[in-house]
Amino acid sequence: MMERNPDPDAAVKAALATLAAGDLPQVAPALFGALGYRSTRVLAGQSGRVEDFIAQFPAPTAGTASEENLQKYAAAVHILFQVTDEEINEECSSGSQGGLFDTRNFDQGLNKSYLFLAVELNQSRTSRSQYAEFTREINKRFPMPAFLLFRGSSGLVTLAFVQRRRHKRDDQRRVLGSVSLIRDIDPRQPHRAHRSILKELSLAHRLAWMGKYGKPGNFDGLLAALLASLDTQELNKRFYKDLFGWFNSAVAEARFPANQRRNLPPQEHVIRLITRLLFVWFIKEKGLVAEELFIEEQVRSLLKNYDPAKGDSYYRAVLQNLFFATLNTEISQRGFSARQQTTHRDFSRYRHQKEMADPERLLALFKQTPFINGGLFDCLDSFDATSDGGYRIDCFSDNPGHRNLLSVPNRLFFAADGLVSIFNRYKFTVEENTPVEQEVALDPELLGKVFENLLAAINPETRETARRQTGSYYTPRLVVDTMVEEALVAALATKIQPHDGDRDWLQERLRYLLDYEDAFNDARELFEDGEAKGIVGAIASLKVLDPAVGSGAFPMGILHKLTLALQRLDPHNTRWQALQKERASARANAAFETKDQQERDAELLDISQTFERYSGDFGRKLYLIQNSVFGVDIQPVACQIAKLRFFISLAIEQQPNNDPSANYGVKPLPNLETRFVAADTLRGLEKPSQMKIGQTGEVSKLQAKLAANREKYFHANTRSIKMTCRRKDAKIRQQLASHLQTEFHYLAASAAQLAAWNPYDQNASTDWFDAGYMFGVANKFDVVIGNPPYNQLQEDGGKLGNLYKKAGYVTFARTGDIYQLFYERGCEMLRAQQGILAYITSNSWLKAEYGKKTRRYLAKNHTPTALLELGKDVFESAVVDSSILLLRQGGNAKPFPAVDLDQVETTDFPPPARLWGSVAPEGDAPWSILSVGERGVLEKMRTKGTPLRQWDVAMYRGVTTGLNEAFIIDENTRAALVAADPKSAEILKPVLRGRDIQRYRVDWKGLWLIATLPALNTNINEYPAVREYLLSFGRARLEQSGKKLPDGKKSRKKTNNAWHELQDACAYHEEFAKEKLFWMDMSNTNRFAYSEMEMYCNDKRFILTGKSLKYLCAVLNSTLIKWLVENTALTTGLGVLQWKKFVVERLPIPKISTAGGSPLSS
Repeated sequence: MMERNPDPDAAVKAALATLAAGDLPQVAPALFGALGYRSTRVLAGQSGRVEDFIAQFPAPTAGTASEENLQKYAAAVHILFQVTDEEINEECSSGSQGGLFDTRNFDQGLNKSYLFLAVELNQSRTSRSQYAEFTREINKRFPMPAFLLFRGSSGLVTLAFVQRRRHKRDDQRRVLGSVSLIRDIDPRQPHRAHRSILKELSLAHRLAWMGKYGKPGNFDGLLAALLASLDTQELNKRFYKDLFGWFNSAVAEARFPANQRRNLPPQEHVIRLITRLLFVWFIKEKGLVAEELFIEEQVRSLLKNYDPAKGDSYYRAVLQNLFFATLNTEISQRGFSARQQTTHRDFSRYRHQKEMADPERLLALFKQTPFINGGLFDCLDSFDATSDGGYRIDCFSDNPGHRNLLSVPNRLFFAADGLVSIFNRYKFTVEENTPVEQEVALDPELLGKVFENLLAAINPETRETARRQTGSYYTPRLVVDTMVEEALVAALATKIQPHDGDRDWLQERLRYLLDYEDAFNDARELFEDGEAKGIVGAIASLKVLDPAVGSGAFPMGILHKLTLALQRLDPHNTRWQALQKERASARANAAFETKDQQERDAELLDISQTFERYSGDFGRKLYLIQNSVFGVDIQPVACQIAKLRFFISLAIEQQPNNDPSANYGVKPLPNLETRFVAADTLRGLEKPSQMKIGQTGEVSKLQAKLAANREKYFHANTRSIKMTCRRKDAKIRQQLASHLQTEFHYLAASAAQLAAWNPYDQNASTDWFDAGYMFGVANKFDVVIGNPPYNQLQEDGGKLGNLYKKAGYVTFARTGDIYQLFYERGCEMLRAQQGILAYITSNSWLKAEYGKKTRRYLAKNHTPTALLELGKDVFESAVVDSSILLLRQGGNAKPFPAVDLDQVETTDFPPPARLWGSVAPEGDAPWSILSVGERGVLEKMRTKGTPLRQWDVAMYRGVTTGLNEAFIIDENTRAALVAADPKSAEILKPVLRGRDIQRYRVDWKGLWLIATLPALNTNINEYPAVREYLLSFGRARLEQSGKKLPDGKKSRKKTNNAWHELQDACAYHEEFAKEKLFWMDMSNTNRFAYSEMEMYCNDKRFILTGKSLKYLCAVLNSTLIKWLVENTALTTGLGVLQWKKFVVERLPIPKISTAGGSPLSS
């Protein structure tokens, strides 16, 4: 039976306690029972032996590697019980479930029952991938979902659940989906976050959720409820909500240095603090930071006069010393500043000793932390004293004169809503979740979601929206994975020669290689040895750029996918290691100076030791980061966040030991300042058109020296080496700038910019970008990928438009958006004829007027390969729909695959190929996605129809008054004017507004136009009542001079017409008295209205006169014409259809006989 437990928390605690050491098959049911899941349906006679389980429940394929691993690492497997639909029906009929399960629907679901199992492991620590492997291995033996409880030899407990979904191509088949884990629960002292997750998992909470969200009363509904409780997105949203509240409090309460030569806004100070502390929290999960540093009672004993309510010593004496003098300093070099001239501005020295109650104990705790390096914990203060022009940003100083510059209250960390308290409420995991396996905990990808939104919160363009959203500005993982996979497949396919010559099959195999599914670890078998070698070599040569890196989602996606490919193709890193040594030798030979042989040998030895000491993915990731992945963002703090994610990704691959002399087995992180730079991607450096940096002579040598020095800096693992490299960099930059001016008559300003750009200044952003100079990427990129910003160029008084107007973009449109310039810039940076661009942006440019230049540019100069329209659901705060475009550099556009997710019925992303249509670009015409059938209909309409402009009809725009409030009057005003002077009726004509034009007919609301048309030469003095009425609005206001008036208003625009006349001559005024059709210029549907009476409309509307008007009215209001315009006409920036004259006159209408058209006309 299944029973609801109204308060499972106490029972869960008790059940967990018994799991610490009890007989697993006896104590495990108690935990499930405490959650409300019980059954008397058990399997008798189980031995628990793994080999017996495998024999009794054979897998579809026996003898696999995962089956062998289960036998190797599992000591016992027990089926605890099964819950079936019969028991659910019995519960429902007895009423104990309150009628929440619908017995009529219960056998209509995909799932009919659940199994609950317990697995005893013979190892103390099990990786997430191993748990996922064991979960799938057990689940694939049963037709129903299995809920697993694992217990390791250390006593830690993990719960695992695998989603089952319908097969993408066979609705009758079920396949294993993603695995969700509640991992490493300590049954003796369960983490607060684990208890909260288990509570949400309980049957009582799941049934309530099903009722709230209207899920079906069957196992499918319960499955949806269980998956919702394991959904990390909801967990991330809760965390962000808590963190954003703290962010606002910290900005308001903390004090940071101001009035310095260089200042950061408080918001950025707080973001950097969060960045650093989150990194610490993640590596604390690896045991690399002492827990005592974050327990307030311990802190109280470490600091003098610790005041939790009003004090501020914790940030200074503990966190700043941890950040700058511990994590950023080699263990052997740590010590207190002597407060002498030689050391008091050495930021690797401990400070604030006077605030410590027990300095030796605090230093002993710090000593448990290895030297991390990487730049994240560089102190941002200048070495120069403030009196000598220096500045304080972090203000890591115990100078009494600086005391008032910085104050971060203790309560901001340890109060109930303090940062440490918030962190303690959640469980963190150092491994990033993937689409096929996730731990119900906060993973490093969380950093991206958190910081994208915090960045949005401090960005003027998005600040207000961001404050109302949670998780709105982060590109979802599934979208990132899809874009990364397709871009890499396309890029790698151009570099590999398939053994059979079939490039389509090569691309399919590459997709298989890059798929996260565990089952795809056999991907290597699909490639010949030469192909595998070629792919590894191609990966080593890849160059990938995100031109608007944000929090680094796309570069991280690239890193993960390429690491996965290397795992599968080169599991022992044999080829990868050899390639890194080849590259190191090539760099040394290209340096134009004889390097010390000992230095060369040391570099090659370092590569060997990296692969020997740090097995697995560390060497793969390290050299991918060094050679392949690059990012740019205009915000320095965004680059800092992107680097943070890469630091964590490298840190989690290391297995620490207890030897401080070996830095606890941790290889210091690389320095990423020349991999992620703060710059304006859209503005290049002005230079002579005939040259490239590094072309000839001394300039080439200097450029090579600069590149070699920056590669050395990348691996520099001591402060002294880093400082030496920085000084050498500055010297070479100055020399390079001088030679550029001499050899190439380089502009002095541009040369000065080159010399001034300091990649190691984490506070600065430069207003230009040059990939060759900044990254050493001379031959452009294989992939440019990202989510460029969405900002209209005309916003804020045209600030962005003015900035980029003269930047040379052929796609520039002042009414357009900045992401259009990113399209052009991205294409410019791609390798000719091979590079792949993948962007997610607003889709407005596909049909909007301002997108014309972008459409023409892409269609004429490049080869689009795929378009996915995503709708508004991708980003929670989206006002406009989003789309993904992939293209290859060069060539010209031909029809290519495309799909609109709003128009297909599927939950798969991307949708299966059978649901895709195509786009056929034509010049600057709108891009529309059509199926094969729809494209056939379009061609038939164009073939059989005659463009409306070729009919015996004429089209005219409505009249322009220049001041509607004066010249358009209501019925009462007309009556008063006619009563005062009956002659007034001669120039008062019925007029329509847009809302008065309906489909087929007009809905006139009694409005009248003072029809003083210039073409009529009206003598206003003959109509005194009308004249006096117009003058009531002010003669100056009615004048057509365009002058600014004293009250700030303007007269009507300048023309040669009289003050009382309308603005347009309107020589065609007689057409308004004829039989005609009216239509709207902007409308989401077709609204053509027939009228025989004399009637006018304003200049935002049109009329059509001529023959066959009733027939045309019927056809123009048809669903087919609406469909045609939706797919071929321009839209406004917000997606409203534009029925402009040039659109309507091109509509193909079939000409038929009068008799044939009469049914439609009537």
